[in-house]
Amino acid sequence: MSEPSASVANADVATLRSPPKHVAIIMDGNGRWAKSRGLPRALGHKEGVEALRRAVEASRELGLTHLTVFSFSTENWNRPQAEIDALFDLLRMFVKRDLARLHRDGVRICIIGSREGLNPDIIELIDESMELTKGNTRLTLNIAFNYGGRGEIVAAVRRIAELSAAGKLNPADINEATISRMLWTAESPDPDLVIRTSGELRLSNFLLWSGAYAELMFMDVWWPDFNRDSMEKAIDAFRRRDRRFGGLGA
Repeated sequence: MSEPSASVANADVATLRSPPKHVAIIMDGNGRWAKSRGLPRALGHKEGVEALRRAVEASRELGLTHLTVFSFSTENWNRPQAEIDALFDLLRMFVKRDLARLHRDGVRICIIGSREGLNPDIIELIDESMELTKGNTRLTLNIAFNYGGRGEIVAAVRRIAELSAAGKLNPADINEATISRMLWTAESPDPDLVIRTSGELRLSNFLLWSGAYAELMFMDVWWPDFNRDSMEKAIDAFRRRDRRFGGLGA
């Protein structure tokens, strides 16, 4: 894992910011983790599910209120069909194996993204998990599945256009808050911190609107190796940053 920059490491401990409440993660590197070990990519994705379980547990213990993870993007449809099928099977397995435990632990599950192209049984699993856990308040786990940031904005704009055409929304009243309310992520606060594993330095169409002022952290660790220590280091680095939101720092 890359170490924090000198400017981060030398921050005065007295100026530490509050820890983040909402962390979002681009879970990258499953395939490369498997390739480095001479294993099939599908096994890398399976180990990635184990890392997700660790991340959820760490998020609860570290006091986060929201964790958003990027599990399947709209661009992932371009991958080989066998890999797509394996990813869908992992979602099925995760829900079936973990849903009851997550519910007992007070985790609310929200699966965000487009339903276009999803099999009926996947949609049924999505509805079941969200309905069962909708009253939980300890941690909200947003799983971005069949998700794309641009598609999210397009869907929001389309909804606004429909309301305007029906006379239910005055175009003059449309502002940033209007768009935020129409997003798939509308029920969660904007993320404080976006982490991408594997060392890649891009957002890959993830949370383009709500992540506008998130702190970004790119970590040189493949997702299957991500653990509580990784999360703690990311949070520690976040607390040493100066978040100005376009204004002046302290």
